[in-house]
Amino acid sequence: MGVEEQGKKNGGDGGGTTNKYAVACSVIGSIISILMGYDTGVMSGAMLFIKEDLGTNDTQVQVLAGILNVCALAGSLTAGRVSDWVGRRRTISLAACIFLAGSVLMGLSPNFATLLAGRCVAGVGVGYALMIAPVYAAEIASADIRGSLTSLPEICISFGILIGYVSNYFLAKLPLVYGWRTMLGLGALPSAVLAIGVLAMPESPRWLVMQGRPDEALAVLRKVCNTVGEADVRLADIKSAAGFVEGDAASAPAPGSGGKGVLKEMFLHPTPTVRRVLVAALGIHFFQHLSGIEAVVLYTPRIFKAAGIATRSKILAATIGVGVTKTVFIMTAILLVDRVGRRPLYLSSLAGIVASLTCLGLGLTVIEHSPHGHGAPWAVVLAITTVFTFVASFSIGVGPITWAYSSEVWPLRLRAQGASIGVAINRIMNAGVSMTFVTLYKAITIGGAFFLFAGLAVIAATFFYFCCPETQGRPLEEIEEVFSQGWGARRRQQPSSLPVADSKA
Repeated sequence: MGVEEQGKKNGGDGGGTTNKYAVACSVIGSIISILMGYDTGVMSGAMLFIKEDLGTNDTQVQVLAGILNVCALAGSLTAGRVSDWVGRRRTISLAACIFLAGSVLMGLSPNFATLLAGRCVAGVGVGYALMIAPVYAAEIASADIRGSLTSLPEICISFGILIGYVSNYFLAKLPLVYGWRTMLGLGALPSAVLAIGVLAMPESPRWLVMQGRPDEALAVLRKVCNTVGEADVRLADIKSAAGFVEGDAASAPAPGSGGKGVLKEMFLHPTPTVRRVLVAALGIHFFQHLSGIEAVVLYTPRIFKAAGIATRSKILAATIGVGVTKTVFIMTAILLVDRVGRRPLYLSSLAGIVASLTCLGLGLTVIEHSPHGHGAPWAVVLAITTVFTFVASFSIGVGPITWAYSSEVWPLRLRAQGASIGVAINRIMNAGVSMTFVTLYKAITIGGAFFLFAGLAVIAATFFYFCCPETQGRPLEEIEEVFSQGWGARRRQQPSSLPVADSKA
């Protein structure tokens, strides 16, 4: 009898109830993602005032918008190894401290150079945050709620964006010299909250097992599981995935090994299964920002201005509506992801993105070619409406599922550093879009830019359909078996339909 089946007989399914302690730990761990969202949202409005106060040009604006994601590479590429070395919880704390320093530097910056330096420091913290939050949630959660909990970082990002938009609207009333500095400096507050909250969090049980500390891991599992039987089953699965052989102490991972040899296994000598995981986990990050979400979120004021909203206060008020829409639909996604599944939600999301971007491009093109920029009323309504439908479509699928899916498909031994590389790719694509969007729309028109993003979203849908199998409801230790079935195994299978694999999950 398999471990999973034995666990169910012993009450290992937890009785179908959600463990509140596991949810609380995931929520606290995801708070750090608010920092990333706040910085993105507040910068979209702050750039209007920075340009006026410091006299920045369009090139400097693009660099300021994208440099955070460039510097996030340094954070994301080192976060995996650091979290394997010091643990998931301490990595969250480190990320909060780094972002705190960057926010203070931005809030006190007297000139563009200092502002840019502060944004670079904050970017490193963002890289750490984006990597560690979904990994921690995935390793704490049980299979039946993992999709919801690993999507929490995305809702925190959206909540942060909304707070940033609201801050823009109200702080715009301050004197110019203080307004944008206050907007950026407020990002230090969530860091301080997290520094206190993280003390109440347990370490990841999977990291503890990898450090040769299964007794401590069992103590954590008994807190985050509903029954002792469920905790015992999950520990047995984790130990098997980590390479423990019952009764053989030499089989345990070396404490403090820090994930050595992981990159060699992923890139130099990958098995066919690892290669498929690599393509799926990195590919989903590659395509997320090619949908154009960063262009819409970061440059929402410019898009609304192009659509005919003239005054600054109306533009900032409209961006709050975008933030509310994003947050509401991500909350909807969290309710659906463990019921509907990853694939249906993600592919439906992309269908909405393609339709919205096509209509947005059409509306902006008609407005742009109208006499004196006064487009037909239908085109103005279409452009403004489809900004909201685009954000809603992205938020109900592509946004949260990218983070949930990419954090759960990696085998245990590869998870931290694999997720780290995924975040690095995500930040490269984010920076590429945010730092080139103004140049792009000046070259091919703003409507043409969104037509381009619609075409790229079609390619993303094709990729996901063929390369990303369903993972809904599976324990993390079983997911590697799904990818061992080959590229054709796309449809959702029940765990019992999979052959027992000898490979370590």
